[in-house]
Amino acid sequence: MLSVNTNYGAMIALQNLNKTNSELDMVQNHINTGLKIAGPKDNGAVWAIAQNMRMDVQAYGAVTQSLNRTLSVVDTSLAAGTTISDLLKEMKEKALAARDPTIDANSREAYNADFVALRDQITKTLDNASFDGTNLLDGSTTQVLALANAEGDGFITVTARDLTLSGSVVTLASTATISTATKASSAISTIESSLNALNLALSQLGTDAKKVGMHKSFVAKLSDELNTGIGNLVDADLAKESAKLQALQTKQQLGIQALSIANSAPQSILSLFRG
Repeated sequence: MLSVNTNYGAMIALQNLNKTNSELDMVQNHINTGLKIAGPKDNGAVWAIAQNMRMDVQAYGAVTQSLNRTLSVVDTSLAAGTTISDLLKEMKEKALAARDPTIDANSREAYNADFVALRDQITKTLDNASFDGTNLLDGSTTQVLALANAEGDGFITVTARDLTLSGSVVTLASTATISTATKASSAISTIESSLNALNLALSQLGTDAKKVGMHKSFVAKLSDELNTGIGNLVDADLAKESAKLQALQTKQQLGIQALSIANSAPQSILSLFRG
């Protein structure tokens, strides 16, 4: 039926063109954002899953920060502990020299002055073995906790080691001297036992540091896998989108031509009324 009031062909052509334009807009949005699912309208279920995974990735970022801070605290402690071990070795050397009963008073006084200076340096080293307000060596804390999971209810524990003078590890008294051969002899024995205990404590602290470092590596791998999973869910395949864009652009041009032809159809009615 030919009618100037209703052009069925034009309506169909317009519907198809609108559908093509809608698909073209969607493809262009995929290309612009790099995402095939950029919001709930694209696919609500998949978008929600991806959002939850993104939340986990952000949470693991906080876990990594906590682990990094703990590693820095432990590394600072290990550096200070190694310095104290070196100081104790030097103090033993001074004590051995002062143990010699044949040295004169001036030499003994010189050795003792060096010994006392090294002893006091241990305390200074401990006082400065802090990172971000945490000191694992001066007896001010018993442990430090690092976040271990995205829920925030799991922790990795690093145990503090009290390395202060006159303590359970370094038993050398904070007032120790080698002003006499007898005191020097006593200091040698105390320093040797302190060194053994100190080296064991530093070994244990190093094991804690390794434990934190291993968990940090695991969290990094887990975050990478989550990011890969998110990409698989929402990232657009730009090669496919490019091919689809070309096809839709061609389809759009053909739709415009089809609509133009359909719109010109009513003009054919005029030929029916020509004499």
